[in-house]
Amino acid sequence: GLANIASPLFGGIPATGAIARTAANVRNGGRTPVAGMVHSVVVLIILVVLMPFASMIPMPTIAAILFMVAYNMCGWKTIRNIIKTAPKSDIFVLLVTIVLTIVFDLVVAIGVGMVLAAILFMKRMADVTEAHAWTDVDDEETDVDNILRKKIPERTRVYEINGPMFFAASERYKYMLDDNDIDVLIIRMRNVPAIDSAGVEALSQIVKRCDREGVTTVFSHVNEQPLHAMTKAGLYERVGSENFCSHIDTALARAEEAVCREAVRIVREQTLDLRALYTG
Repeated sequence: GLANIASPLFGGIPATGAIARTAANVRNGGRTPVAGMVHSVVVLIILVVLMPFASMIPMPTIAAILFMVAYNMCGWKTIRNIIKTAPKSDIFVLLVTIVLTIVFDLVVAIGVGMVLAAILFMKRMADVTEAHAWTDVDDEETDVDNILRKKIPERTRVYEINGPMFFAASERYKYMLDDNDIDVLIIRMRNVPAIDSAGVEALSQIVKRCDREGVTTVFSHVNEQPLHAMTKAGLYERVGSENFCSHIDTALARAEEAVCREAVRIVREQTLDLRALYTG
């Protein structure tokens, strides 16, 4: 409590005093700070007013409740999925964090995990760093692959991601499918040198949403490391090899083909409806 009071004075963010209670709160529908405040008030009332009755609860009952809370908050399904699909380096960071949580405590585990993730990120950036010669003319004017010089098919959106996709930036890409009147979403990744499990998960969520809304997802110019991570996570197979294009021109042609196919499907459905109406 004293640490939470003092932490804002140094630019810190107040942290929970008990992860278990916070997890139980969220699992039962808590989504706002008000939920945490109500929870703390209830705990205070129990301690001050109802403690004689609370002391009558058998310890095995409390142990069973804590066991279920720990089981629900451990996220074993997420851990299993990361171990199956994530790069080995991310798996190493995860396992180290889990071991440190058990052996020491959560504060030590999170601190070491953040340091390892930062070191891993720097290594990835060093591995993909390249040197390019500058020219005297504006690259934007001479870049024949500039998307502004391309003809984008109808009902198609093109988004180009620049920079590495890692855990700290994974929330920036959820806006890609804000449009509801599209049939094809092209994600251009020529300037994405590296990606981690959080970045792959962000792309997977975009693809899932596209599938639900009947939108075809096309990836353009995916570099070697991101392609390997996406393949290991099963995203390559889910999207289909035909929707991974090596060049933006190929991706636009693929989008035009998908738009035409969708238009033909709509016309056929309308024709069948008219025939059914006429027959009826």
